[in-house]
Amino acid sequence: MILSCEKVSLSFGSDVLLENIEFFINEGDKLGIVGVNGAGKSTLLKIMCGEMSSYSGNVYVSKGKTIGYLPQNADYSTDKTVIETVCDVFSDLIELEKKLEQLNFAAAKGDEEAALEFAEKHEKFVEMGGLEFRGRCRGVLISLGFDSSFFDIPIIKLSGGQKTRVALAALLLSDPDIIMLDEPTNHLDIESVSWLEKYLYNCKKTVIVISHDRYFLCTVTNKTLEIENKRGKLYNGNYDVYVAKKKKEREVLEHQYKNQQKEIARIEAYIRQQKQWNRERNIIAAESRQKLLDKMEKIETPLPDPKNIQISFTKSEESGEDVLSVRSLSKSYGANNLFSNLSFELKKKDRMLIIGPNGCGKSTLLKILCSLIPPDFGKFEYGYNVTRGYYDQENQNLDENLTVIEELWQRHPDKSQTEVRSALALFLFRGDDIFKQIGVLSGGEKARVTFAKLMLSKFNLLFLDEPTNHLDIMSREVLEDALLKFEGTIVAVSHDRYFINKLATRILAFEKNGTVFDYSGTYGEYLSYSEKNILDENGSALPLKKESESKRQWERSKQLISEKRKNERLIAKAKEEMFSIERRISEISKEEEKNATDHVRLTELYNEKNELENKMLSLMEFLENNGEEY
Repeated sequence: MILSCEKVSLSFGSDVLLENIEFFINEGDKLGIVGVNGAGKSTLLKIMCGEMSSYSGNVYVSKGKTIGYLPQNADYSTDKTVIETVCDVFSDLIELEKKLEQLNFAAAKGDEEAALEFAEKHEKFVEMGGLEFRGRCRGVLISLGFDSSFFDIPIIKLSGGQKTRVALAALLLSDPDIIMLDEPTNHLDIESVSWLEKYLYNCKKTVIVISHDRYFLCTVTNKTLEIENKRGKLYNGNYDVYVAKKKKEREVLEHQYKNQQKEIARIEAYIRQQKQWNRERNIIAAESRQKLLDKMEKIETPLPDPKNIQISFTKSEESGEDVLSVRSLSKSYGANNLFSNLSFELKKKDRMLIIGPNGCGKSTLLKILCSLIPPDFGKFEYGYNVTRGYYDQENQNLDENLTVIEELWQRHPDKSQTEVRSALALFLFRGDDIFKQIGVLSGGEKARVTFAKLMLSKFNLLFLDEPTNHLDIMSREVLEDALLKFEGTIVAVSHDRYFINKLATRILAFEKNGTVFDYSGTYGEYLSYSEKNILDENGSALPLKKESESKRQWERSKQLISEKRKNERLIAKAKEEMFSIERRISEISKEEEKNATDHVRLTELYNEKNELENKMLSLMEFLENNGEEY
């Protein structure tokens, strides 16, 4: 065991944030902490790494173990350059290197003692990694999205996200025993996230990470700590395993609770009946059952899931089949050429996901298409009856001086107070929350305001720039479901691979050299295809092209028909099985009445009924997931 929490609790006045959090992890474990925004995840991480002391309970860390902690937004304020800041991690090697220079200079002048000391210290320098530490620093920076042009830039000139990436590089190079990371993927592109995943997965250190990136959690972690309703629960397994276990546990708990409530109601009815007959043996029987009831260990009512946002997008009138035509579009900033000669056609109901490294021009393209900035060359045209909505990742379309309700009213002056309040309530703005100023809201709250504004609008083409940023996992899943149900066309920029994989019917991939690859298909299909075809014999990315559709469409339609037939057979079988189970449950109820005094037979019937009801729940869930009534 390398770290444990014992009854850790934290309150702010009468508001309890964390209550009796208890768990432990072993050396080498990779722990993911999950929960809705505001559940207390970041606070717990600060408690564990010693950043907070105003809590009750205990945190134990194995003797001699070091902790490296990365907050969500690292606030560096130094004049040192990026490479100097990262190399500072190896300050002992830098000092030794300076000493070696002095000794070497003295030895060159004939100082024999200096020559001997130089040889001794140089051997130590090499053993400690003195010859490669600068290369390691450059390698980690490049892996996290910094090219060499950034190395000599002072830290104070970097953006908040860039500062966080420098802090992450420094932390990883410092090689602590316990690595604690709070949302480390927030400012990373897909390539950098993939590198970080591999690094953390392969390293032998203990890792504790807060993340809303489901792919990242599934790849890196082997344990999951859920913070929900102020309490913590540890699950063995990554995010997917945790989700499956939690779902099963909740089903079992709800089923057991309902069965116990039925049993309690049955016993209470029996007691009332015996008391009504009011004979001595009836009173004795009633008292006996009452004792049984009093001794029964009651199952607590299952707590409701945390409140989550509710979102739906309303399509305006039907657009034409041709939604958007982009021809020879180009954009540069000085010598930085983002993209050139970009052309593509967007069709109705396409869900195009734009991917690529940071700074390649993805968000710029969206702003050009929304007429927020002009292109250098080329043009774009919208098709018949196209109306568009736009989600800006930086929420620059919000007025910092307005309140939440004023912001919505300014965009939708035709809506009544009831309509606006109802919309805000769906995004968890209730009571006095609607009178908060936009300027004091968190990133997640601003994102919810922007989505509320979009939800009250009608459009058939939706542009989304990093829509899952600042959203917790539950909110991301709600957004994904809303977008899947949206009957219009979607163009979205995202680094969230789970989101991309769930939504994309088409991928527009930006490469570092300015070329763009247009692929028609899902994200998984794109990855498989790109590994084999996207590079030429020199390893260079090919320019924009489209894959032939005929063979793909034939193969996909054949697969879909086969899957549909198989599913229809399974649905018919499930309905037939449900009918048989319902009939048997009805028979069991009659048998229970006949065998009211035969406790052995009643137990057998009760167990059989339990198994049948569990099977019924599984069949109902299967039919519901396939849109079937039961």
